[in-house]
Amino acid sequence: MSIEDLSRREIARALIMSGTEPLDLALEPDPELVAQEGSLMADLGIPFPNGLAPIPHPLNPRPDPNTPLNDLELGVDVLIVTWTVAELNALADVLTPGHPRTGWYRYTNRFNDHYLPQIHDGAPSLTARRLGSWFLTKIGNLRALCFKSELHLNQDGKPTGTGTATLPVRDLFAQLIEELSPKVVITVGTAGGVDLDQDLGDVVVTLRAKFRLSDEFRGEAFAQSEYESDWPNPIISDDNKRAAERLMRRFEDRLVEPPFAPPTKRYQFAGDPIPARTNRPSIKLDDRPILTTDSFEFGSSSNNMGSIGCALEMGDAVLGLVADELDDPPLWAVVRNVSDPQINGDLPTAPSSLNMQAHWAVWYYEKYGYWTSVMSALATWAIVATLNEGS
Repeated sequence: MSIEDLSRREIARALIMSGTEPLDLALEPDPELVAQEGSLMADLGIPFPNGLAPIPHPLNPRPDPNTPLNDLELGVDVLIVTWTVAELNALADVLTPGHPRTGWYRYTNRFNDHYLPQIHDGAPSLTARRLGSWFLTKIGNLRALCFKSELHLNQDGKPTGTGTATLPVRDLFAQLIEELSPKVVITVGTAGGVDLDQDLGDVVVTLRAKFRLSDEFRGEAFAQSEYESDWPNPIISDDNKRAAERLMRRFEDRLVEPPFAPPTKRYQFAGDPIPARTNRPSIKLDDRPILTTDSFEFGSSSNNMGSIGCALEMGDAVLGLVADELDDPPLWAVVRNVSDPQINGDLPTAPSSLNMQAHWAVWYYEKYGYWTSVMSALATWAIVATLNEGS
């Protein structure tokens, strides 16, 4: 089945599950197979500044998946949450080198009794049978717990009324914050670009998040709510921003877009084919909110998303919602890489089997999702490096 034949919910699910292997689904993975996976990890050879290279911290024995994280006395300063396999691979290669995603520790605490009744049939979390996976790393003086969530805003919810549904990922954020007591929470991953000048691999960093819910959560009180983190200092220092961008540009050859031309002469596009383009990724601190949707959306040259937000994704505002409900919330930030740039709004969208805008948005993610996610992992490193200056 082609991507054009899928519903927007199914497209999102396909992207979330893309790259999942049998070893990913094991609650107790075979150590020998994990070791083999570790030998296949990308050795990115990143020359981090002295004293700030991520140092993974494996635990022995391997923790039981059902153990509450506060029972492990992990001393976490920063919680870093990501969502898809491509994003997880990049985060592991950058922040937990030598420890592949398949070797991250499984986390199932309260999954069966609290979360399972809230989860819709077909959700990725039902296949994985857990809330997520995690691994510890240290950057400078700070300990960070990297977490891959199996819960997703538009995949899990069971309808509870017209335009209302369960939202188990909301409970997951609250549970992780309660168990870990992090000073900072960062969500990191891919997003759809909204501006023409947002290059493939650029990273937007924002302290604001806004729901743009028009499907299963359209009737919720928070459906259009916006949240802001009260971050007191520069989120990334100038020195660390420059250092991260130097590291990012080591991989710009992985972000080369091929030369494009109309698929047939029936399309009367003016001018010559666009030549191949090498993108030069950068970090953009943005005052606009990230836009969190409950269906697969992307920015185009005709939908004007840039007037209301800095990029489109499907989860971050849930963190803002949870933080807004806490008496003493952690600082939080959103780090999103542009995995699909602003799409040409002149491309056809109807009939659905000819939705070329969705086709190209998905194509970009599938081709560049990992390498653009390396960029956001490096931007996340820059934030933690900056936090060290005040620790």
